[in-house]
Amino acid sequence: MFSQERGPLAPPKAQTPINAQAKVLRGTVQSRLESDCQRSPPKGQAEPGSVNSQVSGTGGEAAETQESSVLISIYMIAITAEAMSGALAAGRRNMDLFGVAVIAFFTALGGGTVRDILLGNFPVTWTQHPRYIYMTITGGLVTIVIARFMRHLHQLFLVLDALGLAAFTVIGCNVALELGYDTVVVVMAGITTGIFGGIIRDIMCNRTPQVLRHELYASVSLVVAFLYLTLLRQGVNESVTLLAAFSLGLLLRMAAIRWRLSLPVFSYSQARWE
Repeated sequence: MFSQERGPLAPPKAQTPINAQAKVLRGTVQSRLESDCQRSPPKGQAEPGSVNSQVSGTGGEAAETQESSVLISIYMIAITAEAMSGALAAGRRNMDLFGVAVIAFFTALGGGTVRDILLGNFPVTWTQHPRYIYMTITGGLVTIVIARFMRHLHQLFLVLDALGLAAFTVIGCNVALELGYDTVVVVMAGITTGIFGGIIRDIMCNRTPQVLRHELYASVSLVVAFLYLTLLRQGVNESVTLLAAFSLGLLLRMAAIRWRLSLPVFSYSQARWE
């Protein structure tokens, strides 16, 4: 029942961050995208072979490319920046050190956690990479020390947040692609990864999620996901695809902040219609 090489008690191992989340083989992606309309939808989980490629791989099955290295670097920076934004939100609610650490953790890794649960992608990524926990909690606690200087780094954080949104969206799309889901699910997986950390942060801080009511944010994630998948379907070079997705995401997010661009707001009041 159990292989002799791993033993009966050996826990499942996830692949390295890029192999598990962000590395898609060109031929596999294109074939899956082209066969979306002909393939029956997955039943909440991927085929056994797909799940095994996510859970039991060692990370040495494919050479790491320059593009994946760049994506890893941006991902690490993004989760740290998100953790710090979560710590600031906790500080505005006068939380103690434990509260700051918890909010920082869920802000940084909540989107990927929700995505993995919804897609049936187990084990959840951060459970196999404890350094993510150390990075996010440390980032949150360090924010307490440097809080007085944060106002000078506001513009930098906006840029990092925009890059992080694009990175999370691309990674979420790739996870769903690797698990064999249809295009619409792939897009939703990208959006979920991109915005749900902020939604969890705001809910835990007892406020309406900012991503749903302020400048364009979730909409930017949607556009990035569509552009990324469209370029993959057209067979565009991976470097160009990533550059285009990140550039568009950064441009749209910065423009939304600069000119306060937002979607039309629905305001319902029963007295208004009487």
